[in-house]
Amino acid sequence: MAHKINKIGVLTSGGDGPGMNAAVRSIVRYSLHYGLEVAGIMRGYQGLLEEDIIPLNHRSVSNIINKGGTILKTARSKDFSSDEGKAKAAEVMRKHKIDGLVVIGGDGSYKGANRFYELHGIPTIGLPGTIDNDLTGTDQTIGCSTAINTALESIDKIRDTAQSMERIFVIEVMGNKSGYIAMQVALAAGAEDVIIPERTFDYAAMHQELMEGNRKGKISYIIVVAEGAATAPVVAENITRFTGFETRYVVLGHVQRGGTPSGQDRLLSTRLGAAAVDLLLNGIYGKAVGILEDEINVIDLKDAVRRSHGDMEDHYELLKILT
Repeated sequence: MAHKINKIGVLTSGGDGPGMNAAVRSIVRYSLHYGLEVAGIMRGYQGLLEEDIIPLNHRSVSNIINKGGTILKTARSKDFSSDEGKAKAAEVMRKHKIDGLVVIGGDGSYKGANRFYELHGIPTIGLPGTIDNDLTGTDQTIGCSTAINTALESIDKIRDTAQSMERIFVIEVMGNKSGYIAMQVALAAGAEDVIIPERTFDYAAMHQELMEGNRKGKISYIIVVAEGAATAPVVAENITRFTGFETRYVVLGHVQRGGTPSGQDRLLSTRLGAAAVDLLLNGIYGKAVGILEDEINVIDLKDAVRRSHGDMEDHYELLKILT
């Protein structure tokens, strides 16, 4: 049943990602174009429970399309995870006369949004805000493109040192349950190997390959590690123990979440933000919106959960062929 939408709330939840601000800007200005009010909910679901809500207008989102992070801040909320917490959140929505909600976040944020919609029927739409690119229903998630570019820029600099000092470098990138960033970065950086959660890694074979390469005169290596598959210090220590070669490690960490969003992330966020408002205005709720083959794609929130990438083995084979 369609609701009358006069005021839309928007929040960012979970880990931040470059492009979230561009999505907020799109939601606000697209809503204003259709005569709607927009409420910015600070610090995700926790801010909703605490009624940390501010009005957003055209000026509120000026000059943020190129900024990383999120002006709405973000947090994880244990209180919202319970059905009692969601009931309180629904009361807050009614109190502030917020008719619909756009949630920008990842897998956990989507699950919370879906349960919120199922329990209370409040019109809710999810936008894929996670650098891991691990949600169903979209080719890319907000922040992934920029995170890959940021990691690549760092690895390109590290390779200069690896070649100059004739060393092995193990570089840890983000990706707790998804090796997407690690694999894309490894391919684009011309790395010699990559360790990801989606495939069992043969450490003995890597050690043997390193020793064989050294005998043939290969002097430097870059090995990329997804944080969910292994830790760079342990991998580096094992390489040194089994091969005797001097090995260094770098953990890129949260630097990958920040920075100016790429053009691809800005465009993705802008299109998705407008699409979310369109769905609410057309009485289509409980959905996640993404882009597949450059077309807006809409699926149920409950189905837009974590996905794995089936083409990882093919990518790994290509990486090894090109090494």
